[in-house]
Amino acid sequence: MTLSVASTWVGVNVMRTATSDSNNSHLADPFDFLIVGGTGDLAKRKLLPALYLRDRAGQLTDSTRIIGISKTSCDQNSYRQIASEALKLYVPPEDLTPEALDRFLRRLHFFNILEKETFSSLHSLLNYFPDRVRAFYLATPPDIFGQICRSIDAAGLTTPKSRVVIEKPVGLDGVSSRQVNEAIGSVFPEDRIYRVDHYLGKETVQNLMVLRFANILFEPVWNSEYVDHVQITVAEILGIEGRSDYYNSVGALRDMVQNHILQLLCLVAMEQPSDLRPDSLRGEKLKVLKSLKPIHPGDVNDLTVRGQYEAGDCQSIGYREEVGLQDSSTETFVALKAEIDNQRWSGVPFYLRTGKRLSTRISEIIVTFKAVTQFMLDYSEGKLDNNRLVIRLQPDGGIKLLLTVRDPRSGGRRLHRVPLCTSFADVFGKKSQEAHERILMDVVRGDQTLFMRREEVETSWHWIDPIIEGWKRFPSGLKFYPTGTWGPDASTALIERDKRMWYEKTIHLDETI
Repeated sequence: MTLSVASTWVGVNVMRTATSDSNNSHLADPFDFLIVGGTGDLAKRKLLPALYLRDRAGQLTDSTRIIGISKTSCDQNSYRQIASEALKLYVPPEDLTPEALDRFLRRLHFFNILEKETFSSLHSLLNYFPDRVRAFYLATPPDIFGQICRSIDAAGLTTPKSRVVIEKPVGLDGVSSRQVNEAIGSVFPEDRIYRVDHYLGKETVQNLMVLRFANILFEPVWNSEYVDHVQITVAEILGIEGRSDYYNSVGALRDMVQNHILQLLCLVAMEQPSDLRPDSLRGEKLKVLKSLKPIHPGDVNDLTVRGQYEAGDCQSIGYREEVGLQDSSTETFVALKAEIDNQRWSGVPFYLRTGKRLSTRISEIIVTFKAVTQFMLDYSEGKLDNNRLVIRLQPDGGIKLLLTVRDPRSGGRRLHRVPLCTSFADVFGKKSQEAHERILMDVVRGDQTLFMRREEVETSWHWIDPIIEGWKRFPSGLKFYPTGTWGPDASTALIERDKRMWYEKTIHLDETI
């Protein structure tokens, strides 16, 4: 696709935010990066590739070290072999050079947590550089976060420059979330706890703030007077991919809505922060979470839909067969209608949905503006469509504005919808950093802008918990959908009750004029 008129007409200022560009374009001070769970899927698929790519970009000093910690029985050479195989699998071939790979592998150290001398040996290694940043990335199940932090502290491995990084989900409900936060907080102060939501590291998500606040075209109409509704969709074509134990205890609501989707909602709906300090941005997101109208347990059948995939044309088995549990009620699909009770957004519905084994892989935010109420021309020969702004997060980041124009081919007054498109890859001619690349460098530099603070996490659970309780009261509400579709029919009914529709068939960035 070539660059369309969007980059000129829409005025999309596709510059990076301060946290993206200024923090990630220069050499980082030497640091020690410790991956607890260093042989697990997260480490191999995301963390090691991200660190390698930052090393290849010249951001890691020669003395920076990466330390894997795991229960896996292997030595340092075996760990380097594991890392090498992971990089060859998950790093694009064009980015994998022998020189860069060899340099990165020499940085790696490994410790088996089950060996008695591990902590003393690790203590000796780390204390060779006692004054540098130590980042402990807990790539483990959340129920042992507290135990790991206490063990790290008891072994004398924490320093004033130590920080801990944790992945979602932080707990499985409000109560367990507070317990996890308190356990971690007993060792690390809040300003040294980094709660990851990798969606916040995506380039298009960061540009959402720039799009809103750096372009006068949008902010004046970014409110209930002009916006009809907002849709946020995170759709996946894959299933649970061998994570049955984890996923069956979590489900789509906890896995995606409580963190990723609510964070996207916050960025769409928040007020402009007063400055670029991390707490200013996070404070505005918190205000949005606190303004969400509660969905009470008795309202779940009207305002939410939960589904589970079953065998379809493109998949021979359903979720229950995949996990080996014929009575599983874990949802693999969620759709819900949310509202924000504040002056800017009162009366504007936010339709949120996510699911596995859907028709396509896509993550998008669609802002639909209200229809024109008076139009001077006779448009009986064409439909006067609502303007829509489509913000594509993945797979190909970009922005599209859908407008109505007169079709010059008609010789009359036929109206036609045209897209003004900007694909980031086409504009910049190269791919941007992956989310984890940006996030990991922000950790070692001490920038918490892209990370959630404790109150954000617990406030989001406060909104999610009543939905979970309502689903427990109405277990028959689980709907089934064939793989390769857009979810259960009840999801369509949810939005069509409001005389609206999901826009999965009209949102492709490569749509031509």
